[in-house]
Amino acid sequence: MKRSDDEKAALVGYLKELRLPTIRSCFEEVARQAEQETLSYQRYLLALVERELQVRRQHLDKDWASFDLKRLPPKLARQVQSLLDGSFVDRRENLLAFGKPGSGKTHLLSAIAQELVRRGRKVYFSTCSLLVQELLAAKRDLRLSRVIKKLGRYEAMMIDDLGYVQQSREEMEVLFTLLAERYERGSVLITSNLPFSKWEAIFKDPMTTAAAIDRLVHHCVILELNIPSYRMEQAKKNRADPPDASAA
Repeated sequence: MKRSDDEKAALVGYLKELRLPTIRSCFEEVARQAEQETLSYQRYLLALVERELQVRRQHLDKDWASFDLKRLPPKLARQVQSLLDGSFVDRRENLLAFGKPGSGKTHLLSAIAQELVRRGRKVYFSTCSLLVQELLAAKRDLRLSRVIKKLGRYEAMMIDDLGYVQQSREEMEVLFTLLAERYERGSVLITSNLPFSKWEAIFKDPMTTAAAIDRLVHHCVILELNIPSYRMEQAKKNRADPPDASAA
């Protein structure tokens, strides 16, 4: 057992040194899945690398230069531009973006987060599901307080798709612990397609839900992207402008 723990600690350390945060957070989950499905070592490795690449592409592609600011109402566009200097991070304010799937909330907050990084800020990126799995694994290994302390070194944390994937009560408890520890200590950037009125479905308990919302909104900026899906707009445009067959 001791040898297994030492090997795991070494692996986590190597993945951290190699800057592979997605693999670090999900290799145990994917390993369990690989055992259940009797996947080969090659398929297991492929699944890990695909996840890492998917997250990296998502973050790199969604920068400020590629965000179409004209899609936002003028008032919201001005509000968003005022966030680029990062002063909200100095004030320990949170940034919450709400909108339907395809509205651009992930792109918007990723773009703001990348601008923070360019200005020298330490920013942590993760999807909610991957972050929860990392916290849950840390709790099982009695390392949760240490991991949360390490995450506290980041001036801002971006947690994408809160509520998109339904988590268990135990999983959401570790997320609440993280949010409670970061309260007034560091900024959290969150995207969600669920309004506050439906967050009880996320945190599974009325008291925990109220406490989570209270901590997040005490010092925060809320961005409501009540705009059509970008993907739907592109699909309609493509249908309206079919390629010219004669040009082939």
